[in-house]
Amino acid sequence: MSMREYRFFLSCDINLPVTFKIDRLEGTLPPLKSPNSDIGYASEERRGELYVECALFVDGAPFGLSMRTRLESGQSFYWNELITLSTKYRDLTAHSQLAFTVWDVSCAKDEGLIGGASILLFNSKKQLRTGKQKLRLWLGEEADGSFPSSTPGKVPRHERGELERLEKLMNKYERGKIQRVDWLDRLTFKAVEKIKERESCGTRSSQLYLVVDFCSFEHQVVFQESGPNVFLPSPIGANELVTVWDPEVGKINPSEHKQIKLARSLTRGIIDRDLKPSSNERKAIQRILKYPPTRTLSGDEKQLLWKFRFSLMSEKKALTKFLRCVEWSDVQEAKQAVELMGKWETIDVCDALELLSPVFESEEVRAYAVSVLERAGDDELQCYLLQLVQALRFERSDRSRLSQFLVERSLKNIELASFLRWYVAVELHDPAYAKRFYCTYEMLEENMLKLSAGETGGEDGSKLWQSLVRQTELTAQLCSIMRDVRNVRGGTQKKMQKLRQLLSGLLSELTYFDEPIRSPLAPRVLITGIVPNECGLFKSALHPLRLTFRIDNGESCKIIFKKGDDLRQDQLVIQMVSLMDRLLKLENLDLHLTPYRVLATGQDEGMMEFIPSRSLAQILSEHRSIIGFLQKFHPDEDGPFGITATCLETFIKSCAGYSVITYILGVGDRHLDNLLLRDDGRLFHVDFGFILGRDPKPFPPPMKLCKEMVEAMGGAESQYYTRFKSYCCEAYNILRKSSNLILNLFHLMAGSNIPDIASDPEKGILKLQEKFRLDLDDEASIHFFQDLINDSVSALFPQMVETIHRWAQYWR
Repeated sequence: MSMREYRFFLSCDINLPVTFKIDRLEGTLPPLKSPNSDIGYASEERRGELYVECALFVDGAPFGLSMRTRLESGQSFYWNELITLSTKYRDLTAHSQLAFTVWDVSCAKDEGLIGGASILLFNSKKQLRTGKQKLRLWLGEEADGSFPSSTPGKVPRHERGELERLEKLMNKYERGKIQRVDWLDRLTFKAVEKIKERESCGTRSSQLYLVVDFCSFEHQVVFQESGPNVFLPSPIGANELVTVWDPEVGKINPSEHKQIKLARSLTRGIIDRDLKPSSNERKAIQRILKYPPTRTLSGDEKQLLWKFRFSLMSEKKALTKFLRCVEWSDVQEAKQAVELMGKWETIDVCDALELLSPVFESEEVRAYAVSVLERAGDDELQCYLLQLVQALRFERSDRSRLSQFLVERSLKNIELASFLRWYVAVELHDPAYAKRFYCTYEMLEENMLKLSAGETGGEDGSKLWQSLVRQTELTAQLCSIMRDVRNVRGGTQKKMQKLRQLLSGLLSELTYFDEPIRSPLAPRVLITGIVPNECGLFKSALHPLRLTFRIDNGESCKIIFKKGDDLRQDQLVIQMVSLMDRLLKLENLDLHLTPYRVLATGQDEGMMEFIPSRSLAQILSEHRSIIGFLQKFHPDEDGPFGITATCLETFIKSCAGYSVITYILGVGDRHLDNLLLRDDGRLFHVDFGFILGRDPKPFPPPMKLCKEMVEAMGGAESQYYTRFKSYCCEAYNILRKSSNLILNLFHLMAGSNIPDIASDPEKGILKLQEKFRLDLDDEASIHFFQDLINDSVSALFPQMVETIHRWAQYWR
């Protein structure tokens, strides 16, 4: 079982002052007493002028000066005030606690005390509390800082109800500990609000709560005193699980490190040039070379590769593994590694991508990787361009060898230049790396403006650059149109009229451009204007535009423009579909995929190629079956199921291709509305909001098949379904051979802002690696994938499985 790495900070290492935020007071203030009786005023709600006094207690004794918030007056009290104490986290003990007392200065002294509560800064697991904490005030009592406290703010376990349980979950949700699922979250929040309203009408209405927001760190903070670890042992009951924090986790073992250094110093000379591995050592080395790029090498494995480094120089697959075992902090060892790298058998482009990952920080190694990339053709380079732009995050300088290489190649190919400019422009919104990406953008602009007409084979550099800038101007105009259309009150028809009015009226310059503009989706295509009468809107919340552009050769092209939706994840998935289609075709397997073009032109805007098609939901509603739809366009009385054999073969192949690809990429949220079918029988997927195993549905099937697709092949017992399984297994094994390439590309995306990768890059890449089943050989992987398909189809047709089982019992 693989163990997930646990990272944490020690409290004794945090040299920062204790900081927290006093957020608000929840509940209704107790009524003031009447001057002549013990009965409070019930006629109106109490108003007051409140402040919160905050004091730190260490082991039951006051520590440092207390702090006060500003005064808040009225009936609702929202301070939202940051409090910073003079005490630092490193000075805290395990029994440090904060005491909060709420005072009202608008009434008599004996009624000025509203209530108090205290809370330990470290929980029972010795972890520092983070996020919002809701403390129940002890009315009429000042907060007690002794240990144990007589005014604990946390509700005792036996008194906790549904509301406390939900608030604890909400706290986890706000800190990102619970996966976000938009549609499910909205329903949950509504239900929580109803429970809160119901509870507020009960006995809880007389209680007051103070909400305090404790600051969060990048990792969990675990208590440890300065100096030696002097944890007091706590009583442990029988069969009780105990968490033990090991401060040495993740640190280098000094004994092992010294042994490795000594061994390498002894074999750094001429001796190991003639060393040859034994039969067992050769097998161990071959096993290591087959490791995926995500696998971390053990100390023994590193030592084995270092020992036989000279004999491995003729094996190009061994270089990346060798560079992983180098101690780069050792100047002599790093120098020898760089010398060997220059003499090593030249590696493939796929392996060069691995050397650009965040694992390799050496500038010499990264420069070597770029020199290998220089051998790649423009078509191949375009397949990796998105990842190479993201790899700029891992470079040591803003004007790195990688950025220079990308600019140099883009100056020779307008498609590369256009896509590089867009990929870099989108990342300018990232505050951490904006300067780096702007440097690349600036380099591209400066160098392109210097190009002469002779160097470009036509237009000079200035005109080329302007043609790219006008793409941005076009998208800005489209965003403006979308805002105006959305502001129109009424249904889709009124919005459609407004769209066509804007395109042909006030913004008539869009009907015929002054000069042709390079299409952002296909830069070699020159578009000359928009055809207003052929434009429209999609019926969805964001109202995407469907636009028809004229092309300079007299033809037209259709695109979809979206505003308010992040298309970067869709862009990545379609790029992978396009790459996998290329890999399959290199092995003479054309599965009739539809890798339509997608381009994110901003964080929440972008465009995609419009492919004439219909959703399976619409097809089943109008034609009752997929076969009925295909019979309309490709009828053949003598063909299978009344359609042409070519059309059915196209359908089967496309189903197989997307079944394998969506399985590998872990695409989720599949339903009949995002499965589309073209007239020629090509099925394809759209809308990739969930990837790498994420899915809003509980227990999603591993294979994205629906029973209507299987029925269109004649059912699970037909020869066509058998052919479908054959194509699936063949495609799966072909893509497994390129698993390192696909894993390397995703590893380069580790620093991107794509939602399903940014949430947990390591976990996502490991999930992707698991899908390839690299522990199996080709034959075993075929059996595995066949079983996977059969299990998925069995879930679709449970009655079929039962029938087969009964027949088997009968014939026994």
